[in-house]
Amino acid sequence: MKKDTISVKFWGVRGSYPVADKNFLEFGGNTSCVEIKIGTHKLILDGGTGIIPLGDRIFAEYIASSSNVYDRKPMNITILLSHVHQDHIQGLNFFKPINVHSTKMSILGYSGFDSSLDETLAELIYGKSFPINLYDINADCVITDVADSYIIILDKDGERPTLKRISSPEDLKPKKDEIIISALKLNSHPNYGVMSYKIAYKDKTIVYATDTECYQGGSKKLELFAKDADLLIHDSQYTTEDYLSNVFSKQGFGHSTFEMAYNSAVNSNAKRLAFFHFDPSYNDQKLTKLEKIFKNKNENYFLAKEGLEICI
Repeated sequence: MKKDTISVKFWGVRGSYPVADKNFLEFGGNTSCVEIKIGTHKLILDGGTGIIPLGDRIFAEYIASSSNVYDRKPMNITILLSHVHQDHIQGLNFFKPINVHSTKMSILGYSGFDSSLDETLAELIYGKSFPINLYDINADCVITDVADSYIIILDKDGERPTLKRISSPEDLKPKKDEIIISALKLNSHPNYGVMSYKIAYKDKTIVYATDTECYQGGSKKLELFAKDADLLIHDSQYTTEDYLSNVFSKQGFGHSTFEMAYNSAVNSNAKRLAFFHFDPSYNDQKLTKLEKIFKNKNENYFLAKEGLEICI
């Protein structure tokens, strides 16, 4: 990978629940997880079941770094959670690096409830629903709530991200070797909304906008947030036919159609669009047809697939 290149790899692209079926092998059946590598930094967007095979790979690299356990290179990982619905956190318990004492892990995200993010995770995926408690894990794990009035900063030498309150537009521009992550709270998803993230490094930006339902005329807040992005990863759970179905309409579920995602990319002037967070009932045949439709509209717009890696 060339210097200053951002690598993006999709490990889970489904919404709602994971699927294991022979007709879902091309696009994959794991729920939301995207890996972003910038220099020595490893960012993970959401912790659906896709984070499990990603953790297996990271752990294998850790084992291979030395035959002596004390000489192995510690795993340093930052996880950004868009929200705490099950399909975005259900893989965290089985993420292997969380079981290693030398791992330095930072989990940042949005709870949306009266409790803090660490309290919410402790209640939802540990304790009553898992054999151990959140505070029994081995990793040195710091869990932090995120608000859209702050930026998250990762610098060249820092092991942990730091938060800074935004005081001027200049704060949003990364300095040399800095990664600046800004957040935008979107209210269209039920139960207190969801966080969208923009990752800026040098002159490149990636916007992650999962679990959002666009309004008539588009989501203007999101389109401004994603303006001129090099890559927009956008929720596209439903076809318009399913969204408007007279039998079981999906309006108000907090998810976009493929057309909504397409319009968001066009209106924000995004260079690339990754359709993401597919309904678990959409098999490879259906998604392949949808991909052809939107590829004909713009060859830089594509459907995310498990294992797909692109460089920006």
